[in-house]
Amino acid sequence: MSYIEKCPQKDPNIVSRKIADEVILVPIRQNVGDLESVFTLNEVGAFIWEQIDGRRQVKEIKEMIVDEFDVSEEEAEKDLIEFIQQLEEIGGVLAASEELG
Repeated sequence: MSYIEKCPQKDPNIVSRKIADEVILVPIRQNVGDLESVFTLNEVGAFIWEQIDGRRQVKEIKEMIVDEFDVSEEEAEKDLIEFIQQLEEIGGVLAASEELG
């Protein structure tokens, strides 16, 4: 199965808050916010974050990005995969798994 067919899922240990057009991600460790590891998402990153639900495939999120923003499918896919992999590295999402079907 290719990465584009996987379904990323938010890590339950991440709290997100929307402020204006940005989303702030705060990891929770032992019931306390880790304020030294706060991450800020821009408008596109916030849009992607809102679409990650553990059921949508990466390719579905890519199609939503193409519909919402002025970007080619190729660029959207490349940037989306890179962004989700970065979220995995910081613990924002669990490693993208196969479709839950």
